[in-house]
Amino acid sequence: MALQASTIFSLQAPKDISLNEIDAELNQIWQSYGIPGEDGGLPSATRATTFTLVVYEPEETQYLLAALGFYNGPIDGILGPQMTAALREAQKKHSLPQTGTATPETLTVLREEFAKGQRGEHAAAGLNSGSPRIADEIALRNPCRIIALFPIAGEDEGVKAQVSAYCPIQKQSSSTLICCEYITLSGTAAALERIGGMIPALLIGGLPKFLWWKATPDPNNGLFKRLAAVCNNVIVDSCNFNEPESELLRLEELVETGVPLADLNWRRLASWQELTAEAYDSPNRRAALKEIDRVTIDYEKGNPAQALLFLGWLASRLQWQPVSYEKESGDYDITRIRFIAQEQRQVEAELAGVPVADVGDIVGDLIALRLSSTNPQADCGTVICSETGGCMRMETHGGAQSAGLFQQVTSLSEQKAEALLSQQVQRWGRESLFEESLGVTANIFKLAN
Repeated sequence: MALQASTIFSLQAPKDISLNEIDAELNQIWQSYGIPGEDGGLPSATRATTFTLVVYEPEETQYLLAALGFYNGPIDGILGPQMTAALREAQKKHSLPQTGTATPETLTVLREEFAKGQRGEHAAAGLNSGSPRIADEIALRNPCRIIALFPIAGEDEGVKAQVSAYCPIQKQSSSTLICCEYITLSGTAAALERIGGMIPALLIGGLPKFLWWKATPDPNNGLFKRLAAVCNNVIVDSCNFNEPESELLRLEELVETGVPLADLNWRRLASWQELTAEAYDSPNRRAALKEIDRVTIDYEKGNPAQALLFLGWLASRLQWQPVSYEKESGDYDITRIRFIAQEQRQVEAELAGVPVADVGDIVGDLIALRLSSTNPQADCGTVICSETGGCMRMETHGGAQSAGLFQQVTSLSEQKAEALLSQQVQRWGRESLFEESLGVTANIFKLAN
């Protein structure tokens, strides 16, 4: 099936320039362009007036694909259908399984090919060929300026800069083009840190500024500290954390220092939170909330961040204080957490990392949860699941007897990071509910130390 993308008009294909020419080059782009309208005239073009998004992209797949000629869009750190197609094309050429994902084997081949041509003309061949099709929901919905920072391995040869501008063409407003500007800066991590002082000057003054840090934020990283200090929101995605516990603890440390933090993985929990709250809307069940003393959460094995954040949210709403924390690895990764609720009641929670055959794009998605009570008279039992299999497991473990209410989460159509990001940039500043939930989660981890 062919991948679809919006119609894009290019004001400026990616162009290599020196660092001190960035502003002048962006201004020059707007001096002239050519796209005939139906009446033979040119539609007016408007520079982005929504926000600036800085993307720190340590994963070099897009950069390598562009350099090797497989990908023709802007190097913006944002994955989408065009990137998937480019990966399949590269995999086909090198006789690799055509997964459309950046498998370790694919990355190894791309790095080897890049190293072969790095010193020749071949290295920049992919950056200017063809007409780009931006698979970028952010640009389509919110034309803006995107500054992509690409730390790359190898010798420190300074920072290379590139600018481009593209306009998603909307049928309903084809007489006016609202365009996105792209600035790409690539170099070693040390080189990027050296020029960190000039990046704030590239942010559009008077408009919201977002930093999407596609790695674990490091409070001691000079570049991160400098950018976080001037942005209205620092955005991460904990589904990609390799060590979720220590990395979520690091997020909590950032919150405590006043960094306005947002986690895209937190946004994936919205449906679960809404259904849980709705389950206790009626007066009699709301009164039974205080009877809940057993919580079971199943998630796709691999990353417990979603499960932990959901439990942190639940505990923060019901004022449970964590008192013990233990883990057990095996076919199922089991985490047991004990809380003290009001009136000194004990609450026990179990998180289970369930091995699944068909792993989705998001590592650690919730599968099912059960809230129940050891009090047989309490009307607080609830089971919520994402699919029949999840509910079946809860039933076989006693959920049917203790659950008075079953609900099913509709699969989220926009779980991918770029779709959630396009929603996240509609808001900025601190999110108190997320911060409170993260605080409880951090307190759970501290029990293990």
